[in-house]
Amino acid sequence: MCTVIVSVEPGAETPVVLAGVRDEILNRPWEPPAAHWPRYPSLVGGRDLLAGGTWLAVDPGGPRVAALLNGCGDAAPEPIRRSRGDLPLKAAAEGGPPDGDLSCYDPFHLLVADAGGVRLWSWDGHAVSEATFPAGTHIVVNSGWESDDADPRVAFFRPRFASAARPSAGGADEPAWERWRRLASGAGLEVSDPRALVVRRELPDGRVWGTSSITLVALGAGEPRYDFCPRPGDPASWYRVPLSTGSRPR
Repeated sequence: MCTVIVSVEPGAETPVVLAGVRDEILNRPWEPPAAHWPRYPSLVGGRDLLAGGTWLAVDPGGPRVAALLNGCGDAAPEPIRRSRGDLPLKAAAEGGPPDGDLSCYDPFHLLVADAGGVRLWSWDGHAVSEATFPAGTHIVVNSGWESDDADPRVAFFRPRFASAARPSAGGADEPAWERWRRLASGAGLEVSDPRALVVRRELPDGRVWGTSSITLVALGAGEPRYDFCPRPGDPASWYRVPLSTGSRPR
């Protein structure tokens, strides 16, 4: 996952709204959100079929959401390297920070949100740092939590998300959900625009890298709302994930 936008409003009926945009090699196989993991039967998320983990996991009973982004720093030694896809699963299930020896993981940012707030842990290959988000609208990219507008994506999208009506976990305010869907889908910017949130790029080796899916999650006192877009170029592909079953509707 390459960009996470999170709106934090402590004490509100819906204290956390999160948008996650996943960028990946586009032929990397994955499955849409479902309860894929017997070890974590309550969790729902998309599954990466090469590594078996996920980039974003939701615990409906928490309610809690955890999202993982690639970070910057020194990569793990090849002989001990492990997939980072288990990190959001454990964080969504337990709500705590990444623990144990992290030297087997490439650099990452792990964001965990629940009704009590939003925390971010960043690993650069040597040390972990932690941040707690204050009220407001925040954006996390591969370089970390961007507190200023030096990144063109942040400069363009943060004020737009901040000024948009916040969706509710109850899901009754469909206009607000539609507004956030449109923003998270790129707000009409071309994929080559330096401000683009939804991207596509041909690599020198012939592969194509770009945005493979988009997620919206709202956390409230009851069950969260979880919307998913499996085809970022097709606004009609958005659907609501039925958390009670963890499976996509037929």
